[in-house]
Amino acid sequence: MDGESVARDMDAIRTAIGERQISFLGHSYGTFLGERYARLFPGKLRALALDSAMDPDRPNAERYLTDGSVTIDNTLKRLAAWCKKDAACALKGKDLTAVSDTLFARADAGTLRDPGPDGPTPTKIDADELSDFLTFALGKGNPESTAQQLAALYTGKGEVRWFPTGTDPVSRLVLCRDYDFRIRDYAQYRAILKRAAKAAPHTRYNAQALDTVLGCQGWTMPPKPRPARAKGELPPVLVANATHDLATPLPGAQRMASSFPKASLFTMDVVGHWLYRRGGTEKAMRVIDAYLTSPKSTLQTQEH
Repeated sequence: MDGESVARDMDAIRTAIGERQISFLGHSYGTFLGERYARLFPGKLRALALDSAMDPDRPNAERYLTDGSVTIDNTLKRLAAWCKKDAACALKGKDLTAVSDTLFARADAGTLRDPGPDGPTPTKIDADELSDFLTFALGKGNPESTAQQLAALYTGKGEVRWFPTGTDPVSRLVLCRDYDFRIRDYAQYRAILKRAAKAAPHTRYNAQALDTVLGCQGWTMPPKPRPARAKGELPPVLVANATHDLATPLPGAQRMASSFPKASLFTMDVVGHWLYRRGGTEKAMRVIDAYLTSPKSTLQTQEH
């Protein structure tokens, strides 16, 4: 289930269908598989496009959590800038970063309540639940809905959609082999959380990243080392990423692009994950399709 093993399975499929080379388009975790295939079988690739790229350098728990947490914090700042100028914002006229700080202060004091149609309910909301909400609400990229739910938390009246959290066993089986998220003890864990919260003061931490890190604690199989790069010439590689991606933050995509001898990074200034789709990120589809059609063409870092 680890990335190297899957990459070897991919090459077995290439052999079975009699192809000398393959073109590969990977999304999200699929970008990790593409990077591993490129390290093991560089000469077997005609083209390699990686959309919403994972960090290939096997980051430790702190870097993984911090990159994700800073992304969420920056996404809140982006929402705050939108709220200042758009009448559709339910909290227009208020600084949303200050609103978030107030909500965390209430959560820490035990006075933040789940809102209801007629006012606050008896159900307390703690700081961890608030970080969970902010991670997934901001990551949806729907400013009107997120602002409306923040207003409900702030005033106590309205509705908040809570998202289930936790890492499923399949994800653990994969990620805990490919990444080294081991934390020595509880003291180190608390120190990591404190530093992540300092880097992302308005949201504290990325709940999805933290769930992944915690899911790997006590995992019995050790992480698998990154395979050595085999000899062979790689084609130019295209990496694409949103600037505000809670699942695969931009710093990881930048490291992915820099891990290849020849690679270009295409970014879109949007909130979201998985750019190769119709709608708000259709421009990415055209860029990736053009690359896959002619991978030998000169690629340069692009921002849109």
